[in-house]
Formats: sequence, C-alpha cells, structure tokens
Amino acid sequence: MAETRGAADIIIIGGGIVGCSAAFFLRRRNLSVILLERYLVGQQASGTNFGNVRRQGRHLTQLPLANRSRAIWAQIPSLTGSDVEFMPVGHVRFLWSEEQIAVVEDYARQASHYGLELHILSQREIRERFPFVGPEAVAGSWSPHDGHANPRLVAPAFARAAAKLGAAIHENCAASAIEKTGEDFIVTTPTGQFRAPLVLIASGAWGGGLAEQLAEPVPIEVAGPQMGVTEPAPYFIHPVVGVSTKIPGEVAYLRQIPRGNIIFGGVHRRPAALDERRAKYDPAGLMAQFRQILRLAPTLRHLRLIRTWSGVEGYIGDDRPIMGASEKTSGLYYAFGFCGYGFQLGPGVGDVMAELIATGKTETPIDEYHVNRFTLQPAARLQVSAAH
Repeated sequence: MAETRGAADIIIIGGGIVGCSAAFFLRRRNLSVILLERYLVGQQASGTNFGNVRRQGRHLTQLPLANRSRAIWAQIPSLTGSDVEFMPVGHVRFLWSEEQIAVVEDYARQASHYGLELHILSQREIRERFPFVGPEAVAGSWSPHDGHANPRLVAPAFARAAAKLGAAIHENCAASAIEKTGEDFIVTTPTGQFRAPLVLIASGAWGGGLAEQLAEPVPIEVAGPQMGVTEPAPYFIHPVVGVSTKIPGEVAYLRQIPRGNIIFGGVHRRPAALDERRAKYDPAGLMAQFRQILRLAPTLRHLRLIRTWSGVEGYIGDDRPIMGASEKTSGLYYAFGFCGYGFQLGPGVGDVMAELIATGKTETPIDEYHVNRFTLQPAARLQVSAAH
C-alpha cells in the first residue's frame, strides 16, 4: 500500500490562479487544504497568458462572476501582501468596420444592466484620446475600469498567502489517479497518496483528463496562445488595446508596461500537447500577428521582437468553463477549462468555489457552467456564442 503523505478537508488539484486563489479563500473559511501542482504554481496558462484584466466583450451572463473577480483584483495587495502589478488603466477595443458599431452599441446597452461601464467612442474621439491608433479604426469601445497585471506574479502570490494561512502546497506533484473509498478521496501521486473528503479539480487543460477518469468527460481542446514582447520604447500606450471584430484572424491585442516593452498576442492559437512540458510558439504566424498589431499602432513597426512564448490552455467545446459540483460523485468539484480568458476571472472563481464548497451555495450565478450540460444535452447543440 502506498504511503499516505497527508490528509485535509479538501485536496485541490492544480496550482494555477484558480487553484491557488481557491486554496487561499478556503483557508479563510477555515477548511484545511492540500494543493497538488504537477509543475510549479502558476507555470502553465496562469503564468503565460497576456495578462488581461478585461470584462468588456465577455458573455453577458458571465459579467457577475467577472465583476466579483474585478473587486478582488483591487484587493490583492492587501489580501496577499504581494504586488502583482495590477494597473486599472482601462481597456479599449477598436473597430475596423462600420457594421460592427451597432453590435458594440447593443452589447454596451445590455452590459450596463450588469454594471459594466462601457463607452462607445466615435472616430474623432478615439483619435483624440488614443493618437497612436492606426487610420483604419472607425470607432472604439472604452471600459475605464479594466486593466492588466503581471501573470507571472498572481498565482504564486495567492499560493504564498494560502501557505501562510496553513495550506500545504506541493509542487512537482502530479495527481495520477483519483479514487473515492468510503467517505474519502484517495489521490495518488508519484511520491505517495493524499486523502480528503473533498476534491477540487482546477488543473486547466489537464482537468479534462481527470474529469473523464471520473466518468464525466467534457469536450476540451488543448491549445496554446501565441505571445510576444518587443524591446522597450517610450511609454505611450497606457490602456490595454484590442479589436472588436467577427473575423478571427483580426483578433489581436497589446499592452505596454511602464518599463516600455510591448506585449502582444492574438490572431491564431496553435495546438498543444499535454505530454510536452510547454506549448510551442509557431514562428510561421508571426507576420500575420505583426500585420494586425501594426493596424492597432503603426508606430510600433520599428521595434525589435525580443521574445515569444506560449502556454497550455484548455478550451471547452461551447466556450464556457466547467464550474460547480460533480453530477455523479459527492464531494467532487470542478473549476477548469476557462478557454483562454481565465486570468481576469481567476480570483473570483477561487472565491466562488470556496463559498460553494464551504456553504453549499454561492451568491454568484454559475449554473450554466455545470458539467451536466454535456450529459443532459448533446454537445453538438452547444454553440460557441459570440462576444462583441
């Protein structure tokens, strides 16, 4: 029989921003916590994404969760004792076509019912406020309270804070099997077993495999975003910049950090493999990325690229995450598959899951993310809903 290395009220599998923040908020609710991370905390999607703290453009019904998370973002330094370089500098999306203006105006009207402040800017207004924008932009949408943060800092900040509250954080400790015996789950790792009556699977792209092991398969695609960063330039792009478009190949985004580097991404994601330690950046797509980035800010054309990267992300078939209790196994919970937009949601997801696990309910609506949507209706009926 394998050695039992530890026991707690709950085992969290996955040390990204969701798992680490859940560990922190569960400890604040006085549950004992063991967190297992196969590599280092924040090393995968949570640490390799663009760093967008963005609410505009989200599915409308996701805004309550995004709003709850946005409130936590402002408190992270006081909650964790760490500066994660969160800058609420606003988020602007430029439009390349007149037809898209009506789409964005409709979204802004509906989003206002969820408390999202979003301003539609005319062509003259965007050139006055953002003189760096390229000549093709016909309008813009401005979300003044969104912003950006440093992805490399956030999950470790929550992990350190959770550890200070008593959570046991185990890095380089992959969960290879989960079994429920009596009232407890037994989680097997290469270095021994862990026991708890509750388990939260928050392992991003790896969550699909664990859910399938527990007889609740979900349609998940494993892919990696394509990211790059330039050499420093004078700091002149203060907001996060993106595009509102129906054309996937036009989706691009950039932000400048105060020391001058331009971080960018978008256009296309690439397939990734879970058995490889890192997702790969595909240089073949670089020129397509540059074309879209230069539409946003033509003056960047003289900057040199200094680094590219990718990370492993999980995309669910209907573009929505898996959140909530298992349909089949009591004591089992899921929070994974955030489809490339989990960074902003992460702290809020951790808080919601802690509330749900500790009290049996949550004040934030998450029913549409329940895993049972793939067992109660054909996956083929689920359509990827379009944000603006």
